Amino acid sequence: MQEPSALGRIVELVRDLRKRCSWDRAQTRATLRPYLVEEVLELDQALAADDPEAIKQEVGDVLLHVAFQIVLGEESGEFGSEDVTNAIVAKMKRRHPHLFDGGDAPETWERQKLKERSSQTSVLDGLPPTLPAVLMAYRLQERAAGVGFDWPDPIGPRAKISEELAELDDEIENGRDAVRVEAEVGDLLFSVINLARKLGCDPRAALENANRRFDLRFREVERLATQRKVDMGRASLEELDSLWEEAKRSC
Repeated sequence: MQEPSALGRIVELVRDLRKRCSWDRAQTRATLRPYLVEEVLELDQALAADDPEAIKQEVGDVLLHVAFQIVLGEESGEFGSEDVTNAIVAKMKRRHPHLFDGGDAPETWERQKLKERSSQTSVLDGLPPTLPAVLMAYRLQERAAGVGFDWPDPIGPRAKISEELAELDDEIENGRDAVRVEAEVGDLLFSVINLARKLGCDPRAALENANRRFDLRFREVERLATQRKVDMGRASLEELDSLWEEAKRSC
């Protein structure tokens, strides 16, 4: 049956493709997973670039995958588009009782979700283990903060960075045990991400921008070295640092 909504038209398209295209018909939940992850990451990059045209295209690709999962659910008799829509509408109303039912202001987001995840005992349960490490650290901290386990301001996280850096210095000075050094580096990175969160800064975006700046500046160092016939492999650290400082002024 043709559905008039935007999502309905895509669902109907997928139904048709499943009937008439051998590739689409062969797809399963398992085979579609890698493509979905790829499309979500592409959407994430479009969002980071704040490119409306790219965002439109990538949202469409993700929506196609949503439609695919709905049709697979229909075919297995497990759920359809109305079930998906009804479930999310009910969830949002449940999480906003003050808007829909005249109730009190809701509990923190993480406390609400913990109640909904009846089979889980911790607010940390349920995070996909495949989340990138920076995002995983951010979400762990965010969930813990949602139940009050958090500093009131950035001063605490900043002091924690100094503490973790001192512990790393001790490990380096006392023999550089590889396991302990890795642990202290991890604690330091985790603390930096926590400070970024408390400052209202997306650590992924901050790191992406830092990577971008390094890329531009290092390429400029290479250009300057080539222009001045400097062999970077043989140049002193002082020479390279001088080129770096010059590159920073232009990039």
